[in-house]
Amino acid sequence: MVSSLIQRVDRNKKVTVEAPATVANMVCGFDILGFAVDAPFDIMSIRFSHSRGITIIHEDDFQMPLEPEKNVAGAALLAMLEELPDFGCGLELHINKQIMPGSGVGSSAASAAGAVFAANQLLQCPFEKNDLIRFAMHGEKLASGVKHADNIAPCIYGGVTLIRSIFPLDVIPLSTPPLFVTIVHPQIEVRTADARSILKQHVLLKDAIKQWGNIAGLVAGLLNKDYELIGRSLEDVLIEPVRSILIPGFHEVKENAKRVGALGGGISGSGPSIFMLSTSQSIAELVEIEMKNIFTRIQLPFHTYVTQINHTGIRIIDN
Repeated sequence: MVSSLIQRVDRNKKVTVEAPATVANMVCGFDILGFAVDAPFDIMSIRFSHSRGITIIHEDDFQMPLEPEKNVAGAALLAMLEELPDFGCGLELHINKQIMPGSGVGSSAASAAGAVFAANQLLQCPFEKNDLIRFAMHGEKLASGVKHADNIAPCIYGGVTLIRSIFPLDVIPLSTPPLFVTIVHPQIEVRTADARSILKQHVLLKDAIKQWGNIAGLVAGLLNKDYELIGRSLEDVLIEPVRSILIPGFHEVKENAKRVGALGGGISGSGPSIFMLSTSQSIAELVEIEMKNIFTRIQLPFHTYVTQINHTGIRIIDN
């Protein structure tokens, strides 16, 4: 099947995609909830090459590894090619990262998911979206030591996704009311592997029960378009109390953002980025002002984004 597929495709074809940043966990949904945003995003192009194997070319200044087995995009492509045993071509992948590695907004997921999504388009789509998630999780394992899909799934599906199970993979896209997102990225690095290593391995039953209630409330609030319930449910009693110590200004950002009208928010992924959800762009922009004031005062360089939930996911911009 694969050999006949390769014979049918245009060997001169190139596919270029935008792979969006994502916010994982959504406060209480550690490793099971995430959403895509309109900005920032990575731009990636893939084409067949005359040499065998995978060639990675970075068109950015982040100095990421070029060896496929050491690069999250390469690891994802290698996993994909394992299920194409008769694939006789090489692949050339160009990556222009605009999502800073270690920023907490799904940089590794965008690279891994974007690579396999673009390759699948190049090959005339032999794989389903859940297959692409499986492949891309190999990149996440390389980055963090753990296969998780709460960044990858929304990157590929768009919108908000619930990962009910990893093994077997069970991803449920969730409908949402209009939500605006304000993100501040303090210019410090928090490695995902390090942020995972400090987490408690045992939790009290009463805390677990409270967390389950918040997760269920958040999902119900999204599906029912109940902003008040969404706001009440954006509470994390397990992960945030530990990880927030790694992020200067975190608690002040949350307090000031809610004071000017945000529904709530928290750590994006493993940090250091902080996200807040709002019901309107005007509130989201007020939240941005508060974020800027706080990090300017504590003299910590930062970037901010005012964006929306991206309901498309990875987008083809040229093929």
